Amino acid sequence: MGNTIQIQIRVISKEQAEILIAELAEINFYAFVQEEDSFEEENGNSLFAFIKEEDFNEEELKKFISHKNLPYIKTIIKDINWNAKWEGEFEPILIEDFVAVRAAFHQLITNVTHNIIITPKMSFGTGHHATTFLMMQQMQHINFSNKTVLDYGTGTGILAILAKKLGAKKVVAIDNDEWSINNASENIIANNCKDIVVLQKNDLNGLEVFDIILANINLNVINNSIQQLKLISQPLSNLLLSGFFICDEEAILNNFISEGFIHINTMKRYEWISILLIKS
Repeated sequence: MGNTIQIQIRVISKEQAEILIAELAEINFYAFVQEEDSFEEENGNSLFAFIKEEDFNEEELKKFISHKNLPYIKTIIKDINWNAKWEGEFEPILIEDFVAVRAAFHQLITNVTHNIIITPKMSFGTGHHATTFLMMQQMQHINFSNKTVLDYGTGTGILAILAKKLGAKKVVAIDNDEWSINNASENIIANNCKDIVVLQKNDLNGLEVFDIILANINLNVINNSIQQLKLISQPLSNLLLSGFFICDEEAILNNFISEGFIHINTMKRYEWISILLIKS
């Protein structure tokens, strides 16, 4: 795979780490791990961010975090046992009594309706991040029974898997990243949801119309996809979005409402939001 650059950044809080994760993902960092009391100079929390050596631009990183006054340590590593890394970090997530997200090495959680097994590797989407949590939290109030579903930017496949467990008749999961496609495929098999269609795609061209569209990506991708999302929606289609901050809500709603979508609700977690819309 080649060398990987590890950047260790001291952060103040979990909320600050989540914001940094979203921002660093915009400059090609692809995996993140949080640890407590691991920074050498003083106590605190550390965020470890990983990027391929060929994609790393240190001047870009310095420009990005200089105004935040955040120290960092750079390490070049030749290989990572991602399974071992995640096993050391990954704790089960509970969303009320609705769903538990756990790794295969965790025991079955019995006081929830659905158990989802995830081995995240390099992909986003375990439920630890606020946006994935919000998406699943919203999904418990949507009727998936016998519906067609698109998971746009599937990552680990977690939302596609949950949609299938909620009774969707057809689920298509797409991502532009090969690691995510491979990881989602493995997680789909682990959850006995083998009929989910997984596609590596850069956009929404050529897709059918869906009853429900799940898009947990980022602000730029969502804004650039509005017309395509409109084309693959039908009257009364549900569009569930996340991957952006509270401050982005007004602009996003204006953009989608002007294209014929109706705002149903917004849910918040830390600085993040998830928006549910219906096509009119």
